[in-house]
Amino acid sequence: MPLREIEAKLFALNAVSEIILQEGEAFDFSLIAQLVSAFSVRPSSELKGFLCVVYRSLADVVGSFSRWISVSPSNARPLLLFLAGGISEPICTHACASALRKICEDAPAVIQETSNLDILMWIGECLEQWNLALEDEEEVISAITVILGSVANKELQNKLLTQLLSSSYGVLSTLVDDDVESSGRQNPAAYTRMLSSVTRGLYRIGTVLSHLATSLSSVPVADGPILSLLTVFWPILEKLFRSEHMESGSLAAAACRALSVAVQSSGEHFMLLLPSVLECLSRNFLSFQSQECYIRTACVIAEEFCHKEEYGSLFITTFERFTQASSLMGINSSYICDQEPDLVEAYVNFASALIHGCHKELLGTCGTLLEISFQKAAICCTAMHRGAALAALSYLSGFLEVSLFSMIESVNCKSEGSFSVVSVQVVSHCGEGLLSNLVYALLGVAAMSRVHKCSTILQQLAAICSLCERTSWKEILCWESLQGWLNSAVWALPSEYLKQGEAEKIVREWSEALGGAGIDYLENKSSCNFGSHNSLGGGHMQGKHGRALKRLVRDFADSHRNDPNLNII
Repeated sequence: MPLREIEAKLFALNAVSEIILQEGEAFDFSLIAQLVSAFSVRPSSELKGFLCVVYRSLADVVGSFSRWISVSPSNARPLLLFLAGGISEPICTHACASALRKICEDAPAVIQETSNLDILMWIGECLEQWNLALEDEEEVISAITVILGSVANKELQNKLLTQLLSSSYGVLSTLVDDDVESSGRQNPAAYTRMLSSVTRGLYRIGTVLSHLATSLSSVPVADGPILSLLTVFWPILEKLFRSEHMESGSLAAAACRALSVAVQSSGEHFMLLLPSVLECLSRNFLSFQSQECYIRTACVIAEEFCHKEEYGSLFITTFERFTQASSLMGINSSYICDQEPDLVEAYVNFASALIHGCHKELLGTCGTLLEISFQKAAICCTAMHRGAALAALSYLSGFLEVSLFSMIESVNCKSEGSFSVVSVQVVSHCGEGLLSNLVYALLGVAAMSRVHKCSTILQQLAAICSLCERTSWKEILCWESLQGWLNSAVWALPSEYLKQGEAEKIVREWSEALGGAGIDYLENKSSCNFGSHNSLGGGHMQGKHGRALKRLVRDFADSHRNDPNLNII
């Protein structure tokens, strides 16, 4: 049969694979198995021209029907040899890498045979010379890790995992232990190749740890292979973080990804390393402030550990170092935010993790930091960049939610320096700027995506001011404060943005809606156990007045979506 006809039939079979699988009818794959066997013994040097296209289509079919084809143990070895032969060929790489992962996921017991493990390990060792795209290499590493994670013999499992990562550890050790940096100045091309190899090695290590954590989720970390891998990995990674090589953006991103996965996969076993890890991250960010990956990794660590009281001060110190960095202190307009949206998103996400995780007594000691972060987020909610603006709005809403919870708890037992007092001060100092920026965020083509978060923040502000009205906090923050901020924000809009009499109407209608919305919010949170996990960060407006407020906000945004965007200076 001509090659083009074979390829056409394979392509058609792959195209209808979902229908065949859904119907579940018996299907004879003997011809497919014969083709696989024939290709598996063919030297890779013969894979040229249209034969590569046939090879790729056959790999697509193997991947689509992996669950059925891999049932027979006799098919395993030819399948692995076939896929291994195609991975190194550029036109076949993606199809073969994807099929290998599916085969390993669908038939781990079959692939665990010793001879099959040898083929898998050989594939892993060849990755260094094949130089695949990162996404294809991740497919291959994922496939191998799925099998190694299911090996019952722990000694064999550790041996094979070490073998799989030995080249990654080796190139990483070479970079940090040898005087590569000085030689790199003499031979920049060789240094670039070295950095590329290390970056790939870090991605492999991160992928292995991630998949082991998933496949061995029921196994205690202390009894699994993850801890032994980290024992080798962290000392080398720490040296890398303390080196000048981290100036490379791609290397820094790979190292931070590997560190994030290591933290998530090892759980509490990583806690003893927190002081040195957070110090490395904050110091490197201050040295290379365009690399937001350090803050993203710190956010991952904060989500895991900042609720631990004994480490809370470490996270606050890290927060202070990030906040005082010149790149973040310089964010004083939406225009600048739009120049560094990834940095803004990483920073407000880190701040959000601390607000929701750290003990409130500790947060009560860092009022200045919280006020700065609140101001920055208020500025960034007007940015054109959707991700940065929504992340900033989420932080603002989260801060107000946690603040309100704390205020309700301590309404009868206020103490100087408590988080409640700090919250009232932050809202009092920043409320006017926040309201002004919320109004500006509701102008222009991007406004409709921000309606819900802006409405929620307005209702939260109304609730806080309503609560303060009943307490001695009234001297700092009261209902008149919110009305004054709203009045200033609306009247500060350029006249061409409003129709005749629209400013008076907005102030009147929004003030009335805010009054009821604030009460609704307080009543709702009080009636559904405010302290419960589900009551924090609710996704819907509270009460009929809250929904009425959202309608007003949506109508305002909708009627001004074609207005030119303003930069807040």
